[in-house]
Amino acid sequence: MSPTSTSRDARAELLAAVGDEGWNGPFPQIPQDAEPHEAAVLVLFGVLDSIPATGTHAPVARDLDVLLQRRSSTLSSHAGQVSFPGGRRDAEDDDLIATALREAQEETGLDPSGVEVLATLPELPLAVTNFRVTPVLGWWRTPTEVAAVDHAETVEVFRVPVAHLLDPANRFTTVRRYGAHTFRGPAFDVDGTVVWGFTAMVLDLLFRAAGWHVPWDTSIERPI
Repeated sequence: MSPTSTSRDARAELLAAVGDEGWNGPFPQIPQDAEPHEAAVLVLFGVLDSIPATGTHAPVARDLDVLLQRRSSTLSSHAGQVSFPGGRRDAEDDDLIATALREAQEETGLDPSGVEVLATLPELPLAVTNFRVTPVLGWWRTPTEVAAVDHAETVEVFRVPVAHLLDPANRFTTVRRYGAHTFRGPAFDVDGTVVWGFTAMVLDLLFRAAGWHVPWDTSIERPI
């Protein structure tokens, strides 16, 4: 599908958001026992399908989506969680952009040649599993079919309307304890599927930096 004028606006707003300096603020600095591993995720926006969001009043085009996946419940880390496509850097990867695109292709089947890389964002700690993760911001210039490729790792790949994520009715604060630490963070309800943790924090930061933030009630808390 060719980009509409409103989707081009969204692309421009994402590019303008790249220089935001507030990326590291809300991320938990949990002590790490070893040198963290490098990893990257692909944060991919675009007009991904022909089904617009309904029933929301968000400052974005109703046909603007972001690509997410749900991890297998049998994985040893982050089991069952919603995430961006991505993973650990391999020795063969030229850089972390290559890592993000390779992992996205392996996990969702997308064609990397259709992805325009807008920027790499500052690396962020994923201290619970001893990673430092670089989000690679992408725009899906030429969308291709996606699906879970290896069900041992990913059980579902789905495209979520950004307007749905911005709806205050779909937002709340998660509460989780890591040893002596209590962490509170933003979360999204996607038709009963909870997007929380690292993925939700990156989305929340991007939405704020792009000027898409819609106020929501942060006092509504749910334990994870």
